[in-house]
Amino acid sequence: MGPSYLVHAVGADGRLRVMAADASAVVREAARRHGTWPTATAALGRLLTATAFLAADAKHGSVTVRLAGEGPLRGAVAVGEADGRLRGYVGEPHVDLPLNGAGKLDVGGAVGRRGFLYVTYQPESGRAYTGSVPLVTGEVGDDLTEFFRRSAQRPAVVGVGVLVGPDAEVRAAGGLLVELLPSAVDELAETVEANLGAIGSISRLIEAGARPEELAGEALKGCDWRLEGGRLPLAFRCACSREKVEATLVALGPEELRRLEGDGRAEVRCHFCNAVYTFTRDELRRLAALAGGPAGRRGS
Repeated sequence: MGPSYLVHAVGADGRLRVMAADASAVVREAARRHGTWPTATAALGRLLTATAFLAADAKHGSVTVRLAGEGPLRGAVAVGEADGRLRGYVGEPHVDLPLNGAGKLDVGGAVGRRGFLYVTYQPESGRAYTGSVPLVTGEVGDDLTEFFRRSAQRPAVVGVGVLVGPDAEVRAAGGLLVELLPSAVDELAETVEANLGAIGSISRLIEAGARPEELAGEALKGCDWRLEGGRLPLAFRCACSREKVEATLVALGPEELRRLEGDGRAEVRCHFCNAVYTFTRDELRRLAALAGGPAGRRGS
């Protein structure tokens, strides 16, 4: 499979707007980093894809989407940057439930059908702001659709899917976001609804070779439409670094760093990408000095 990317399209003289994405490579990398089991993989992959849409829509800054449900997944978080960088994690990666009544991975059961979806927009400058809605099904797409309707007050439909094979490998992942602008008429809404109903499984279309451009065309079938802008590459890329972790450790203060120094070493794991940063006793002694504490005794 090729790289992950997202496209924008507009149709019906600008009254319909579509974003379509193939996020297979992103979700595959996320699953590899976190060692997720199939149902957890599907939940995280759907959330990453939906977050890519929201971040691309925001155009600047970043968007954080958090699922806080009562299910065994113990929540999930994804962050998307406007340039296509994505990262995320689930509270419990080792979740794999029996298939639901439709024969699909039971993401709703893993997330939990009671709880909240939170979306936080962080502009490049200025204060962040957060909207929230109660979970509808926990299946991610339905919940984002509800967020657009109730919090953003925009009529949009979000469909996201992840196909996981018997070997637990991600075979395909992606989605669609279709928005009807205020000038859209009932006939357009009926056309879009019929198109979306005929598409079926987005992830299986991607596995069969459908590109985001073709997914957008299926959603806009029967309408004059065009692509707007080029492809937006999507990549799983974390913002963590050793320098940032060092700054966090220094902020703990000299007393806590001396305690860690006494243990001989310290390990810090990034929630978002699962990277592990290891610090030796000498490195902890140096950080304690930076924090304003005594250097400590050698051999302690």
